[in-house]
Amino acid sequence: MPTKTFTSGRIKQADYDPASQQLDLHWDHKTVLAYKQVPQEVYRRLCSAPTPAAYWEDRIAEEYPKGIPMTSSADPDGAKKLGDLFGGGD
Repeated sequence: MPTKTFTSGRIKQADYDPASQQLDLHWDHKTVLAYKQVPQEVYRRLCSAPTPAAYWEDRIAEEYPKGIPMTSSADPDGAKKLGDLFGGGD
């Protein structure tokens, strides 16, 4: 799965799954937005855009349906942390 890390700007990382055409965008405020049916060319252009957040706003945000972020980008210890917090842990 291709991943692009950005060193500046609001988008910190973009993960793309060519098989499902899903694009996950990791933002500077720790949220992940997922978009479905995104062509690989759109991902390529996002990665090469001078301002990826502006490209997202102009070409992705309203054009593609939102999805659920891919599990590989989730915190694998998240369920355990919630269980510990609410008393349902191991």
